[in-house]
Amino acid sequence: MEVSLGDKVFLKVPMSFLKTADPMPMLRPPDLVSADETGEVVGLRALEIAEVKFRRGVFLIPINRLSRIN
Repeated sequence: MEVSLGDKVFLKVPMSFLKTADPMPMLRPPDLVSADETGEVVGLRALEIAEVKFRRGVFLIPINRLSRIN
């Protein structure tokens, strides 16, 4: 799947942990993002990783775990 900046996305499958997009990334518990929560792609990184802004922060999410909202 292709994503671009500004796309609205949600998690297809739950994550076992979340990694913050801070300069010094930290692992966070998965319950910070609910299954029905919509996020916005605010950055793209190498190895098909997207920076997604959710209500409780910006997290690094593999693109294959995201689904775009039409």
